[in-house]
Amino acid sequence: MNFTRWSARLPGTQRRAAARAEHPVTTTDRRSEGSVPAARAEHLTDEPSPVPAVDELPVREVLDRVPALVALVHGPDHRLAYVNDAYTAAFGHRSCGAPAADALPELRDLGLLPLLDQALRSGKPRTLKSRKAPDGRSYTFTCTPAAEKNGEGAVLVFATDVTDHAEAAERLRASERRQRETAVTLQRSLLPQELEQPDDLRIAATYQPGGTEAAVGGDWYDVITLGGGRTALVIGDVMGRGVRAAAVMGQLRTAVRAYARLDLPPHEVLQLLDGLATEIDANQIATCVYAIHDPNEGRLVYASAGHLPILVRDDQGRVQRADEPTGPPLGTGGWMHSSGSIALGPGSTAVLYTDGLVERRNEDLDEGIAALERALAGATGTPQVVCDRLVRSAGVTADHDDDVAVLVLQHPARTGPDGELFRNAALDLLGGVEAAPRARAFASGVLTSWRFPPELHDTGVLATSELVANSLQHGTPPMRLRLRRTDRRLIIEVTDGDDHLPRRRRAEPADESGRGIAIVATIATHWGSRRTPGGGKAVWCEFALPKPADRADRADRAS
Repeated sequence: MNFTRWSARLPGTQRRAAARAEHPVTTTDRRSEGSVPAARAEHLTDEPSPVPAVDELPVREVLDRVPALVALVHGPDHRLAYVNDAYTAAFGHRSCGAPAADALPELRDLGLLPLLDQALRSGKPRTLKSRKAPDGRSYTFTCTPAAEKNGEGAVLVFATDVTDHAEAAERLRASERRQRETAVTLQRSLLPQELEQPDDLRIAATYQPGGTEAAVGGDWYDVITLGGGRTALVIGDVMGRGVRAAAVMGQLRTAVRAYARLDLPPHEVLQLLDGLATEIDANQIATCVYAIHDPNEGRLVYASAGHLPILVRDDQGRVQRADEPTGPPLGTGGWMHSSGSIALGPGSTAVLYTDGLVERRNEDLDEGIAALERALAGATGTPQVVCDRLVRSAGVTADHDDDVAVLVLQHPARTGPDGELFRNAALDLLGGVEAAPRARAFASGVLTSWRFPPELHDTGVLATSELVANSLQHGTPPMRLRLRRTDRRLIIEVTDGDDHLPRRRRAEPADESGRGIAIVATIATHWGSRRTPGGGKAVWCEFALPKPADRADRADRAS
């Protein structure tokens, strides 16, 4: 073709392009012919220079340069076909052609070989996150299936170094463990180290912190002997987790013990706690149930602040739920709490617990309480045995997701020789001043029949005389004298209709009264007073009985 004649009919740019197509320009030819340099020839076109496609890149050279660890295995026995420079630098030279179990012992030790099988069978990638390799660094391994030309399956192993992330995560976990250990230590130190054991009740309790994945909560319980044979029992749960919840729990428990010494009705104790909880932390709320057991009444008087109901199993195995009354949790304010009662006669068992025992994800709370009722109906034995059985029946384990606190109390049915150690006697104080000598005679006869030693008999009669005289002078009818003995103490109590509580004071030499309570406080082991629910007051004192060994020594000396 005559290039000169054909190109004469084209515009300049088209002529130059056609000329390049007809006669390709090479650097060698231009230089040898002494014509236009190659650099200048490149500018003869407006089109960009071609860029190599991804398919044209040398794959092996790319894989050798990536910082991640890469290995290629093929076949059902995962024969090693390739490892890149980063892999060799991490684990040393590897011989190709051998099965991965022999050629890649580090993958075998990390348990990665089954992952290769899964990726090969399923055709889908499989990942093993953050595993520490023999070189001391942590990697995330991804096994991706790859098809080869011969149809034989292959798996590409890609490992990313995540050592920094793994170490940061481990530091975080260590910090969380230390915080948890601190919270658990604080929690356990604030719980009673040894439960008080009243004369008329047998009590056991357990506390189980949540598992390592759950922060410690604010579950707590306590047993407080009030004197006069009465016992206060309390259990609560501070909302929240960690050291803060445990600290708030400790403050509430200390406050409960202080308020209990005032011998107030349960609803008044909760009323005081409600105000205190608001002062401690306005954003922190807690549930609580406070109960008082009086062996003379055979009932459990309680008040609840948003807490779960007390369960009581009678001597026939029937379980009753104390549902009402229940007020809002502590710290909410603006609520007047009230007290209720439930029978707790001889042979009965009561259970106080926190929500960790009965609350489960995706389950109604009432179902958990109903399951606990069924477990309690068949639970027999000592309080500790009952406590352990209830915890096991609820499925509470070391990795439980919430704290659990359980308090079990039993009012034993005492018969035979044991029953002789627990006696009651009462006398209505009718009439005027003549009630005093009648009360002294009654007390003397009762204490003689109970076979108390002479010195305890005489001090008991003296205390009875002073308490009755105080009631006759300052109280109003109805008046009643009650004597009670347990295996450890003698209790003398006088009730009347006036709610003015007596106090111990120093009587002046010219005073004709004011010495009775001082005398009682001097001769008795303990004394106290409280207002009674129906109006009026009760003034009591108690004397510790000599221990059995002391009694035997005295008998030997007398003989």
